[in-house]
Amino acid sequence: MKLGPISAATRPKAIMMRNGTTWASAHRLNTTSCYTTAPMACHAGARARVDEFGDEPRPGADAGVAAPVPDYSTYAARVRRWSTVRVGGRTYSVPSRLIGHLVEIRQHPDVVEVLYRGRTVETMPRLRGDCDARIDYRHVIWSLVRKPGAFARYRYREELFPTLTFRRAYDLLRTRGERADVEYLRILHLAASTMEQQVEAALDALLSDGTPLDFEAVRALVSPAAPVVPHVAIPAPDLFAYDRLLVGGAS
Repeated sequence: MKLGPISAATRPKAIMMRNGTTWASAHRLNTTSCYTTAPMACHAGARARVDEFGDEPRPGADAGVAAPVPDYSTYAARVRRWSTVRVGGRTYSVPSRLIGHLVEIRQHPDVVEVLYRGRTVETMPRLRGDCDARIDYRHVIWSLVRKPGAFARYRYREELFPTLTFRRAYDLLRTRGERADVEYLRILHLAASTMEQQVEAALDALLSDGTPLDFEAVRALVSPAAPVVPHVAIPAPDLFAYDRLLVGGAS
């Protein structure tokens, strides 16, 4: 539908503005005051408004400034009884002292951070691809060593062999008796509480020599018994001998 021109009868006499003045009167006021009669008045008014605010930012002046986007995603999770948390459909182990506690997890492009009460307690590589679990035996061994019967049914048991040497040691223990799980968990506990490299070297030595392998044999190599310090009895000094030396020197 095409609209025709507005006739003089229907055209409003003046276009009203918000402050109650007409567009025509406002136009005449601006033209007359700012450009014809008093060109410096507009500049003075603008300067006064600048002096009023000073260097302080105006309210809402930075409302359009976007906040920086964090480079990580944040999750909240409660640590399970096996000292694990789920992040992005994957399982990570955390220190066993956090079992039952609520932790904050920050998933970066390459690493995963675990924070408890605002402090970082663990940082680990982020899992990708087909790998859906990262279990550090140092986190879970403290619970397993108290319940060795759960080791055979542990879902992530394959994660509890740090190196091939530990796996060979466990396979050998299984051929020698029913206490294979108990002995291996004690060996793994020794590695977590001392040095993994030393325990691995002890296992490698026992496997190479054909020596019977058990926890006591590994501990003897890793933590040899401290030598016995002999007791030395020192009698009290004879002060009279010192006096005799003084008397002899005076004479």
